[in-house]
Amino acid sequence: MSPLVTALVLGSALLHAGWNAVIKSSRDVTLDTALVAAGAGMLALPLIAAAGLPASASWPYLGASAAIHVAYFSTLVAAYRLGDLSHAYPLMRGTAPLLVAVFGVALLGEHPGPAMWLGIALISSGILSLGLLQRGRVHRGATLWALANAAIIASYTLVDGTGARLSGTPAGYVAWLLLLQGLLFVPLIVLRRGQSALEYAARHWLRGLGGGFCLISAYGIVLWAMTRAPIAAVAALRETSVIFAALLGSIFLKERFGWQRLLAAGAVALGVAALRS
Repeated sequence: MSPLVTALVLGSALLHAGWNAVIKSSRDVTLDTALVAAGAGMLALPLIAAAGLPASASWPYLGASAAIHVAYFSTLVAAYRLGDLSHAYPLMRGTAPLLVAVFGVALLGEHPGPAMWLGIALISSGILSLGLLQRGRVHRGATLWALANAAIIASYTLVDGTGARLSGTPAGYVAWLLLLQGLLFVPLIVLRRGQSALEYAARHWLRGLGGGFCLISAYGIVLWAMTRAPIAAVAALRETSVIFAALLGSIFLKERFGWQRLLAAGAVALGVAALRS
């Protein structure tokens, strides 16, 4: 991976940690998730006007990914409602790169070299360790939903990586994707929550736009990077967002970082170096 791609994907990881911080600080995970999806969809409109329509070869991937993302948001909400973010988030984000790497070999014919496999393994193990070092009882349902979410993340990563490569315009692809997923997911939440959802949106619309900006920027960078580097490597590098989230929590929320997180961050840093070698 080139220095430019590496730096941009690391920036994307920081943005990803930002929109998850919006969800983390939420009083209502379901409504704030819908707000972020709505905000990203609204911000996608000017990007659609500028980037235009992706190539027709990418449309099946676009439609499939929009549907998969509805499942992603639904399992994300379920995992966060049953368990702590500090448990569910690392399980989701740490398992997914391993699945992407394995299925990328089978479905896309991408064969990472030894250094890339080492980098993916180090990043995933460092991230997973954060979710497995929980004290006290962990809700079994939260673990199962988080693992289901990881499988969904791997699915849309492979679909979108292929779709972006076929689109001719990664910016147009991500813009249409976020618009479509918002049009699918947000009405479902409004139907379920009714007037309270609209009142919540009226009070917290700025939160939705801020989270939506982080979402569309982060995923746009990732899809562009997947047109320049192996999908599995980009997917693994993107999940350093978990370490950024831990750092942000330590700095701004005064959460204890601890030696376990320091070791996990060290493993991730070594993984990033291996991807660059």
